[in-house]
Amino acid sequence: MIYKIAIGDTLECIFTSDLHGDRKKYERLFEFIQKERPDGVFIGGDILPSALKKNTDVENFLKNFLKQQLEIVDESLEDRVRIFMIMGNDDPRAYEKILKDIEKEDLLEYMHNSTKKFGDLYVSGYSFIPPSPFRLKDWERYDVSRHVGVGSISPENGTRTVEISEYEKQYKTIEDDLKSLSKKSPPEKTIYLFHAPPYETSLDRADLDGKKVDHAPVDVHVGSIAIKRFIEEKKPYITLHGHVHETVDITGNWKEKIERSFSFSGVHNSSELALVKFDTDEPGEATRTLIDVEEK
Repeated sequence: MIYKIAIGDTLECIFTSDLHGDRKKYERLFEFIQKERPDGVFIGGDILPSALKKNTDVENFLKNFLKQQLEIVDESLEDRVRIFMIMGNDDPRAYEKILKDIEKEDLLEYMHNSTKKFGDLYVSGYSFIPPSPFRLKDWERYDVSRHVGVGSISPENGTRTVEISEYEKQYKTIEDDLKSLSKKSPPEKTIYLFHAPPYETSLDRADLDGKKVDHAPVDVHVGSIAIKRFIEEKKPYITLHGHVHETVDITGNWKEKIERSFSFSGVHNSSELALVKFDTDEPGEATRTLIDVEEK
């Protein structure tokens, strides 16, 4: 049985994630937006170039390149398209303020821990992932408990670009956050823009086969247990995910049905731009397109 709800007018949407500041991918994305004229664009985190790379100027990328691209789309489409964006675990939170400043100019909608109306539906965003082996901890939380998997670093350690309280580092969980977020809108009528994928699905499979740390095997699934439980229990309408670049290559799947929810991954592990196209009336008919960024 196909699960459907009454949502009014159909909204055409595209979703991508983990562009990591690749200007060619962004340029092709915004060209695609101008051509296809969707109602909603969802960008699922890890949006910035790595600050560790030589000659990287993240502030310039945001204030000039990205803002300019958004202005071109805004002018050419006369405010028709809504662009929803979150940060990801690779994005230093110190740059969050610039995104919020761009939002004030009505060029994008910054969605972390926020919920907004979208037609007869809602959109909610959430950036945090469970503990990982990465050093930057701005967007990491304990998942459902203070457990840290083999090879990962606790959110209480690592580095941060924005200071938070010791209580938040030690005790806040993704599970707690999602309980609060779910109260902001009816989950069954909400599109959730997550960076982390749900645990033990085809959307969170990492290339970690056979890897061990101190003789203990590393889990090949790196998604969030809290997000998986949230989907199973709250049955949101659509969930969008990123973070694990290689998962589609390994599993062959970029979408999954969990209970009544449609879950999509916007990542890709190669040079092409991956775009998921879906509409809010028939999300089960979503398609995925790979666009060569070198050809026009």
